[in-house]
Amino acid sequence: MKAYEILYIIRPDMDEEATNALVDRLSGLAASNGGQNVTVDKWGKRRLAYEINDYKEGQYVLMNFEAEGKTSQEIERVMKISDDVIRFLTVKKDD
Repeated sequence: MKAYEILYIIRPDMDEEATNALVDRLSGLAASNGGQNVTVDKWGKRRLAYEINDYKEGQYVLMNFEAEGKTSQEIERVMKISDDVIRFLTVKKDD
């Protein structure tokens, strides 16, 4: 098992309920694919350094978990096809 960190940005115009549902879905996806120690830290709405898809702000979420490589690949696949996730970055942490 390797430790991963995913920082993703959600559209700013989503309401609280839809945002929580998306965060729960992505963290549940990590847990259901063999991930352990899944922690989610919502940073809230912040201004972007540059416009992305006509958005000047975004809701930042940081997710940490331990899993195999296929788990992070599955989460990235889901984020790529989701219209609600503007950007994401996955980092494999050093031991």
